[in-house]
Amino acid sequence: MTVADKTRPEFEDAHMKKPHEVTILVNGSPVVLPQGKYTGRQIKEAAIAQGVPDIAPNFVLSVQDGNHYNVVGDDDRIQIHPNLDFVAVTGDDNS
Repeated sequence: MTVADKTRPEFEDAHMKKPHEVTILVNGSPVVLPQGKYTGRQIKEAAIAQGVPDIAPNFVLSVQDGNHYNVVGDDDRIQIHPNLDFVAVTGDDNS
């Protein structure tokens, strides 16, 4: 293989790794994202785009931590991993 071969786009495409996809849960529905860190806003946007029912951009997002949930703000970044469980509710939900 020559240096010129390595600069061809098809060489790059064939040897670039695709990001590992991770499935998380938002309101009990699966949401698939490339592995990485996301803001609360990005997680809600992905959930909406992937058809999760009963969610809106202004909902409050929380992530399960043991037997309780911690709020994830719109600008807070969180590393996702498989089966991470999120709940998004309206801001006036007092349940």
